[in-house]
Amino acid sequence: MSNKFSIFDILSCYGFYFCSFRDSFMAKQNIQQVKQRFGIIGTSAELDRAIDIALQVAPTDLSVLITGESGVGKEIFPQIIHQYSGRKHGPYFAVNCGSIPEGTIDSELFGHEKGSFTGATATRKGYFEVADGGTLFLDEVAELPLPTQARLLRVLETGEFIKVGSSKVEKSDVRVVAATNMNMVQAVEKGRFREDLYYRLNSVPIRIPPLRQRKEDIPLLFHKFATDFAEKYMIPPISLTNAAKEMLMDYRWPGNIRQLKNITEQISIIEQERIITPEILKRYLPTEEVGMVPVRLFDLKENEQKTFASEREILYQVLFDMKKDIMDLKQVVATILTASGDKMKSAFTAEQAQSDPSLVSQDPATLNLPFKYDRVVSDAPFKEDESKREEEIQEATEYEERSLSLEDVEKDMIVKALERHNGKRKPAANDLKISERTLYRKIKEYKLENL
Repeated sequence: MSNKFSIFDILSCYGFYFCSFRDSFMAKQNIQQVKQRFGIIGTSAELDRAIDIALQVAPTDLSVLITGESGVGKEIFPQIIHQYSGRKHGPYFAVNCGSIPEGTIDSELFGHEKGSFTGATATRKGYFEVADGGTLFLDEVAELPLPTQARLLRVLETGEFIKVGSSKVEKSDVRVVAATNMNMVQAVEKGRFREDLYYRLNSVPIRIPPLRQRKEDIPLLFHKFATDFAEKYMIPPISLTNAAKEMLMDYRWPGNIRQLKNITEQISIIEQERIITPEILKRYLPTEEVGMVPVRLFDLKENEQKTFASEREILYQVLFDMKKDIMDLKQVVATILTASGDKMKSAFTAEQAQSDPSLVSQDPATLNLPFKYDRVVSDAPFKEDESKREEEIQEATEYEERSLSLEDVEKDMIVKALERHNGKRKPAANDLKISERTLYRKIKEYKLENL
């Protein structure tokens, strides 16, 4: 048997490497075309990988789950999948599941019949019906309530759904692409998301890397945003010094691309100097930001973790803490009053001793005091008044506890959370440990839309 390679073996080997090189080159060309078409800035390998997966899965009908932190640009990838699929001539709808109230989410997605609920004055088509033959993007899919998740699973499995208030089974041919910034594994473990729906949506996962893992892309994005804002506001574009670029790349960027864009716009408008130094840039990079420091609703002991299964448990915890604070305040007030009484007795005794030295040896309780001193100097009346004062404080505490309703506490917490976050509802909802959809409903219920 000869060990020599034939000419055909050599040509086959060269052909294999040539085909591999050609495929790699074509893939890079396709990724670059996608970036130019959809305005994606960056050279990160992980970002290119996400785009490549989107291109590979686009011609199929598989469900796709896009994960990544808030502000990384997840909304672009469903558009890529739709435009490079066979459904590109069909409808495309994007639905933010977190912004739709829980009571109307089923109607929005699946439609309803006339008279099926209060306000249903006419039959309405849902997104699954109007998007037939196209693509439906479900953003913040983890915010869906559990009953709606069961309906969604049926559509994905069989392509069938039933309108609210109807008994007729409808058919729909829709490609579903979902996205979330939550940890879906933890959501499944805590019972907030159906395990079967998670695996059905997660047929093809696409993870979008956060900006802090794409440091080499940060100066490119800053330059792009600075140029866009210069054209928008008709001002000279800003640029960074090398030291400022290093500072920009070292920042954590909890808000990702959205935060970078906002800061670039601020600097472009406010600063007169167009060459940005680290000293200037430092004024616009917050040291404390949502996502950088842990936000806890209550002060807990170190290494103590506490979760609340419902809003009612949160309100009960608030009431319990308020009662504890009132009891502590009662003890402080009693201590202060006791100390004040001793000081006033001593002061009066010294005053009387100066006018009448013979009174120094007398018991202050036996002195003939004016009315204003009698309640403080006399031990017996003081103790009696102290017990009365404690009864009054106890009565006031009980009255306050009786008059304090859960609705008032809940409304006050929502108002304070919105004020802390300058009216931004999503971080306020995270601060309150409730979903954004629930916060929208509570704001409407308590008429807090103007905050």
